[in-house]
Amino acid sequence: MNKVIIIGCGGVGTVCAYKCAQNPDVFNEIVIASRNKAKCDAVAKAIGAPNITTDQVDADDVEQLVALFKKHQPKLVINLALPYQDLTIMEACLQCGVNYLDTANYEPRDEAHFEYSWQWAYRERFEKAGLTAILGCGFDPGVSGVYTARAAKHHFKEIHYLDIVDCNAGNHGKAFATNFNPEINIREITQKGRYYQDGEWVQTGALEVHKALTYPEIGPRESYLMYHEELESLVLNYPTIKRARFWMTFGQEYLTHLRVIQDIGMARIDPIVYNGVEIVPLQFLKAVLPNPQDLGANYTGQTSIGCRISGIGKDGQPLTYYIYNNCDHHAAFEETGMQAVSYTTGVPAMTGAMMFLKGLWVKPGVHNVEEFDPDPFLEQVAKSGLPWHEQFNIDLEL
Repeated sequence: MNKVIIIGCGGVGTVCAYKCAQNPDVFNEIVIASRNKAKCDAVAKAIGAPNITTDQVDADDVEQLVALFKKHQPKLVINLALPYQDLTIMEACLQCGVNYLDTANYEPRDEAHFEYSWQWAYRERFEKAGLTAILGCGFDPGVSGVYTARAAKHHFKEIHYLDIVDCNAGNHGKAFATNFNPEINIREITQKGRYYQDGEWVQTGALEVHKALTYPEIGPRESYLMYHEELESLVLNYPTIKRARFWMTFGQEYLTHLRVIQDIGMARIDPIVYNGVEIVPLQFLKAVLPNPQDLGANYTGQTSIGCRISGIGKDGQPLTYYIYNNCDHHAAFEETGMQAVSYTTGVPAMTGAMMFLKGLWVKPGVHNVEEFDPDPFLEQVAKSGLPWHEQFNIDLEL
């Protein structure tokens, strides 16, 4: 029996559960677990599938996770909890002989810094246990890596320049809101920028480098250079890459709010004492900002995420290549009750889990998505709501 546990019941977890339930021939049993069981119960009720059950777990606690896994005995854990909890969940998987998949790499609570080294350190243990761990199976990271793998497999002899471009041209009608967990989102955006150039990492100021890029069906949007974790694995797995960068769009109103949040100290992640109680300002801010799960009802517009790649084609000639997906916020909400940012992460998480359960992405050890065959994944992800498009020998604007 192909039984999975989905840990986390936010927007991404909700979308993933919907999509797993749409494929009962692959996902025979689905358990949704989080710290708040009532949220899991509400999602299970909304989906209404007979093969979904729920449970409660504190994903910071290895003992609770071990008890959960022993109780349900899943073949795979889909980790859609917070990045802080990646290592505790991986540890519990090793103790219980369970395979693992996530969408975002580990980062410590006390530092806004993320890299794969902590999870890559588990490679030998997973390999010796005969267990597969699939890292970063959302959209970016995730589909962005699979797009790159497709380019390398079918079109390029050498990839020289890689730019991952992420545009959210949607409008949710709020003065300020983040599209996924506010704490994680703000930590990510306010850190220093970084990109790969000629074998070295080059650091920039936070959102210091920016330019207008044109997105399909959307038009030009100001795009800001950031660091994103998939760059770290992609430059290792494709050593011909000379430069790799990540770009994301932000509106001026969003950036103004973000600057004020930083200026008044609300982006701090170090504890302060307020009325005798220790609080973290960013965690307090998260509590008062709109919940990303509640944005979908009035969200309009599209996201557009893709890879712009140039290098030497299979025929030995220079080649430029753009592969991307556009996703509509309202259509995502109509299907799952969640907006497109959650949808574009939850669908690939389900698809990667399906690849594992079908035996197509099975490789003992700890692996990033680009290390697997991209073809069956991209065929399935398109069927599941995220069709992709290719353009050749165009001006990539980069």
